[in-house]
Amino acid sequence: MASVTVCARFRPFSSKEKKDHGDSVCIRSLDTDSFVFKDVKQGDLTFCFDRPGAGKTYSMEGPSMSECDGQKKGILLRVVNGLFNCITFANDRSKYIVKLSMVEIYMEKVRDLFDLSKDNLQIREGKTQGIFLSGATEICIMDAAEALQKLSVGVANRAVGETQMNMASSRSHCVYIFSVLQESTNDGRVKTGKLVLVDLAGSEKVKEKTCAEGRVLEEAKTINKSLFALSNVINALTNGKMNHIPYRDSKLTRILQDALGGNSRTAVLCCCSPSSLNASESLSTLRFGARHVYRPVKSCNSIIQK
Repeated sequence: MASVTVCARFRPFSSKEKKDHGDSVCIRSLDTDSFVFKDVKQGDLTFCFDRPGAGKTYSMEGPSMSECDGQKKGILLRVVNGLFNCITFANDRSKYIVKLSMVEIYMEKVRDLFDLSKDNLQIREGKTQGIFLSGATEICIMDAAEALQKLSVGVANRAVGETQMNMASSRSHCVYIFSVLQESTNDGRVKTGKLVLVDLAGSEKVKEKTCAEGRVLEEAKTINKSLFALSNVINALTNGKMNHIPYRDSKLTRILQDALGGNSRTAVLCCCSPSSLNASESLSTLRFGARHVYRPVKSCNSIIQK
């Protein structure tokens, strides 16, 4: 099993895209893991991922944190339910403690979304703890319902803003950290694990189309810089040729160091617009994901083919 899995998802047209550009699409599905992307300058490009499906935050949260429809559940809701189901039906004689932290990385500052007075958390590293956020609020959660209630509070505190491409664009990276402690009732041995979910900020090219200026422009530059750092880290981990992994190039990659390296498993979901109007941004996102896909099928080795 590969240490990094990459999937793609294309959301339905937005009302603005339909109004400005009609129903012209830039993608054509080939099968469950391949599709053709139509680019005006470069022609047809074929992408092969582990699974193509955009809305990043919608994928993470669903219509709402309390949405119960099985088909519309967001990743967070599915993860929380799965986590507590595993604990409930565990056959071993152990005691479990689950803690939750939630932070956002905005303009390269880490802010606690459970306590907004903590707006510049420092990233530390310990021998037993690994990478951790000094002073971050950790909430003990007893069940899925309590976890979702706490997550809803943190989500409401996240920084969003309007751009010309998105009415409610996430301007920060949102990081959800679930820490699980398992203590054996037989011999007292303790095991710990960490599950990290990240809703990345929207990546938009800095040009006339976004009408980005002032603070929004600075946000875009910072977001793109951290996403570039993330791509470099994942690429260094997957190609097996680099001795140095540049975790310290951004706050995002530093926080995710334990979740990306070692014996961890990583999944990347690339969320794109199907509209030709946003083809340039979608192509950039797909290439971000394609850098980290390594498949045994010979025709997909180059990832992008004309």
